[in-house]
Amino acid sequence: EVQLEESGGGLVQTGGSLRLSCAASGVTGDDYAIGWFRQAPGKDNEGVSCIKSSDNSTWFADSVKGRFAISSDSAKRLVYLQMNSLKPEDTAVYSCAAFSACEVVSGPYDYWGPGTQVTVSS
Repeated sequence: EVQLEESGGGLVQTGGSLRLSCAASGVTGDDYAIGWFRQAPGKDNEGVSCIKSSDNSTWFADSVKGRFAISSDSAKRLVYLQMNSLKPEDTAVYSCAAFSACEVVSGPYDYWGPGTQVTVSS
């Protein structure tokens, strides 16, 4: 059974940084994708970034390009989301999800973590 768990959320001031981790247990094979999504109160679930294990190809939402970075340790089944220059509008619950390919929408993803809160104070 695939299980995902996020960690690293918290409270940070505008301009600060956080690194989120996604631990993916039960993922077999070397061809999978881990996506990061976020949902703020009253807003839709938004795709933030994704990384494909087979070639380390990545995708970023326009709203985070140049500020966020994604990386993975495939051997440990860990994916990291480094968030820099954080803004109040980045405040949301961040969740990681697993699928066979990087998709910008949440629907195709099969497995989800419970999420971690990121709050950016102004």
